[in-house]
Amino acid sequence: MKIIALEEGFYTQSLLDLGVNIPSGAKYTMQTSAEFIGGDVDKAYLDLGEGRIAAMDEAGIDMQVLSFSGGQIPDAKTAIRIMTEANDAAAEAVKKYPAKFAAFAALPLTDPKAAVAEFERALTNLGFVGGFVCGTINGEFLDNEKYWPVLECAQAHNAPIYIHPLFPLPAMMQTYFKGREELSGPEWGFMVDASCHFLRLLTAGVFDQFPKLKIILGHLGESIPYNLDRMNSRLSAYAKEKKLKKSPADYMRENMVVTTSGNFSAPSVLCAISTIGVDNILFSADWPNESNKVAVDFLKHLPVDKPDLEKIAYKNAERVLGLH
Repeated sequence: MKIIALEEGFYTQSLLDLGVNIPSGAKYTMQTSAEFIGGDVDKAYLDLGEGRIAAMDEAGIDMQVLSFSGGQIPDAKTAIRIMTEANDAAAEAVKKYPAKFAAFAALPLTDPKAAVAEFERALTNLGFVGGFVCGTINGEFLDNEKYWPVLECAQAHNAPIYIHPLFPLPAMMQTYFKGREELSGPEWGFMVDASCHFLRLLTAGVFDQFPKLKIILGHLGESIPYNLDRMNSRLSAYAKEKKLKKSPADYMRENMVVTTSGNFSAPSVLCAISTIGVDNILFSADWPNESNKVAVDFLKHLPVDKPDLEKIAYKNAERVLGLH
C-alpha cells in the first residue's frame, strides 16, 4: 500500500541564521521530538536528501509533501528572501527526487502582494501542490481581507492551503500560559492557534466568497471534528444573522480536510470519520517532530476496512493535492 505524508517539515540554514526567539516552553517539545526520532531535530529539518529519504524508506513512507516550517517573518523584505529561498530549496529536492517529494509553497504574507506572486510562481513554475501558512501574520489571520487575494489564487489553481499552528499570540501567552508555558505548544496552545485560524475564516464568510477553497489542518483537525456538533449548534444564530450560505458544519465538512500528523489515536480518527467523513482524512507523520515508524505503525493498525485505509494512506492526498 502506498503511503503519502503531508505535514513533513524542513528548515533552511538562512532561517536558522535569523536566530528566531523560541518560547521557553518549546524546549520540552523539542526534547520529546529528539527522543522520538532518536537524533538531532534541527539536523533532520535541514536534510532534504538521503538522510530524510532513508528515514522514510525505513518506515515505509513513499512520498513526503515538504512544508517550510518557519513561521511568518515580521520584516517583509526578509520574509520574501527567506521564503523564496525555501521554495527554491524544496523545488530542487523535488526535481532531484520526484518520486519521493512534492511541496507546499511558503508564503511571505507580511507582504500580501509578494505572497500572491510567490504563490503563483510556486504553483505554475515550480509545480507545487498548495500553500503553507505557519502561525499568524504579525498577529493577523487570513480572514483579514488584505490576504484574500492569496485565497483567490488558491481557489483559482485548485490548490489547498495548509494552516499549521505556532505558539499563541503574546497576549494569550501572557493570560493563559504565563507560568505554564509547557502547555503552550503542541500540548494545547498549537491547537488553539490553528483551530481559531480556521474558524475565523468560516465565520468571516470566506467560504462563501471562495466556495471551492480547501484548508488543510493537521493533528486530526485541531479538535474541530470532536467539537463539530457543539460549534454548529452554538453558531447557528450567528450564521443566520450574518447570512452565511451554509451551516458551520457544512463548511467544516466541505472546505476542511485534516491530517493525522502527530495525533496517532485510533479513537480520534474514528471520531473524525464519523463527523467529517473518511474522504476528508489524510495520513501525515509530522517529521521530524514525530517518528515516521510510529506514524506508519499507527496507520496500518487503524480499525477501518481496506478501501478506507487506502483513502487515508494515499488516495485522499492524491485527490486533494492533484498528485499523479
